[in-house]
Amino acid sequence: MKKLFVLGALAAMFASGTALADTSGKKIAFSNNYAGNSWRQAMLDSYGIVTKKAVADKVVGAADIFTTADKEVPTQAAQVQNLILQGYDAIVINAASPDALNGAIKQACDAGIVVVSFDGTVTEPCAYRVVVDFKDMGKQEVEQMAKFQPKGGNLLEIRGLAGTSIDDAIHAGILEGVAAHPEFKIVGSVTGDWDQTTAQKAVATILPSLPDIVGVVDQGGDGYGAAQAFAAAGKPRPTIIMGNRQDELQWWKEQKDKDGYQTWSASIAPGVSSLAFWVAQQVLDGRTDIPHDLLVPYLAFTQDDFEAELPKIPKGGVASHEYTQEDAIAAIKANIK
Repeated sequence: MKKLFVLGALAAMFASGTALADTSGKKIAFSNNYAGNSWRQAMLDSYGIVTKKAVADKVVGAADIFTTADKEVPTQAAQVQNLILQGYDAIVINAASPDALNGAIKQACDAGIVVVSFDGTVTEPCAYRVVVDFKDMGKQEVEQMAKFQPKGGNLLEIRGLAGTSIDDAIHAGILEGVAAHPEFKIVGSVTGDWDQTTAQKAVATILPSLPDIVGVVDQGGDGYGAAQAFAAAGKPRPTIIMGNRQDELQWWKEQKDKDGYQTWSASIAPGVSSLAFWVAQQVLDGRTDIPHDLLVPYLAFTQDDFEAELPKIPKGGVASHEYTQEDAIAAIKANIK
């Protein structure tokens, strides 16, 4: 496995492992706006694994998970307001919008509640943000594509969940990558919701209207669905960037075994939810040296190392890593400048 670590902004985080306060009675809530794909399911699983142990070990008093019934901002805003009323000490949030939830987030902060956003982050200054450089990830997709398709050609872009900070950032990175590689041209764009079934339907709908496609750039969870759509349409197999899902890497292995097919795969680890939990716990512990913007790594796999990871991923799952408090402390100390 190749981990692309971008940890410079974490320099001050976890500067000491010494507890400053007792958090055993503190209650942390997780506000999640969407659970409809394999990445989100793995995210919830990772959070549950880590937080159940933290509660059992009396590190915190509660670490409850709340997922909204839909993907709408007003629903999640109401959820956050309910969590304020329920007396939680901290809220970890994967947000439906980077700015539309800021009012509810500010209400939580004003009530003395610690808010830590991750994956889908928020822009409200009082909140903490555990972020991946998604823009760089998008740009890297095109950089890698240029290695596999040196003559360039037409690209199809599959976007993620509309309105989220992740979708905006990866899209911006892809556009930047194409600007640096004018041999490529994006000739079509569809929304896949980071879900292979949704992506397959969207790609199948647009394919008949497109010229020949040499590559597909996407956001994770889309690759296998795209491959199925191209095969069903009888179209030539393009270079499809993958997103660390088991079905994507399995398909990649099958294609590689057949004729040496090459691509690249990258995604944020779903276990970043557990890192966000530890950030919230550390703030509640009284630390004042944690920056509000914490840059963390994304996971990337190459032609040489993806097969070693594949057996470790549950069928239907995603490559991940659960963070412990000790893991975070060690990683940050190692990167303090």
